[in-house]
Amino acid sequence: MTGLGVMMMEFTLYVSIAVKLVVALVGLLIMTRLLGKKEISQLTAFDFVSSLMLSELVGNTIYDENVHLSHLVFALVVWTLLALALEKFIWTVPWISRYATGTPDLLIRDGIIDFKAMKRNNLDFGQLSMLLRENDVFSMREVAYALFETNGSISVLRQNDPASLNNGEANSPKKRVCLPESIIENGSINEAALGRLGRDPEWLKQLLQLSGISHHERVLFAEWSDSNGLFYQLK
Repeated sequence: MTGLGVMMMEFTLYVSIAVKLVVALVGLLIMTRLLGKKEISQLTAFDFVSSLMLSELVGNTIYDENVHLSHLVFALVVWTLLALALEKFIWTVPWISRYATGTPDLLIRDGIIDFKAMKRNNLDFGQLSMLLRENDVFSMREVAYALFETNGSISVLRQNDPASLNNGEANSPKKRVCLPESIIENGSINEAALGRLGRDPEWLKQLLQLSGISHHERVLFAEWSDSNGLFYQLK
């Protein structure tokens, strides 16, 4: 093979890699837009697996001469359709989402640190303090509730009056801080949330009946707080 032939083969290879990179970039941007902003705003277990799959998919196809551009496009389209189908299925059956993407874990409940929850999430007090500082909280006594989110961040509900707290106990607070729980999502009862509230589906059924709702399937979203009661929206 002449030198010119080798140069042409090299040139063709470089062009092929460049075209695959452009197609992969455009395809991933379109895929991100279709799947929603949460793909880049938070990283759940499903998003992590999806990112690994996409990196392997794009990386292996770009530099493999035996994989053509049509193969890359086909793989991107199939993966996008699978991800969209799963998103729609999870939306239709909300309880699956709680298993697929996980649920937030209470690290601090009513001002009390749950050490078992910390160990369950492999957190030490240094990491917990750092996460609290990222929420502008510099003292544990300021926290009424702290939830460890599925993307690794923490959400904090502060005490009503942190200045009145002494050794973790409030001196006649104006109002007890209570963490709201989503008890119905798209007509599906969140039994885990009811358990955290110390309630059961029978209690929820009676609560809905008092509000004139005969079937929980009619409820799009319902939230309960021991301090503020029931908030709901029908379908």
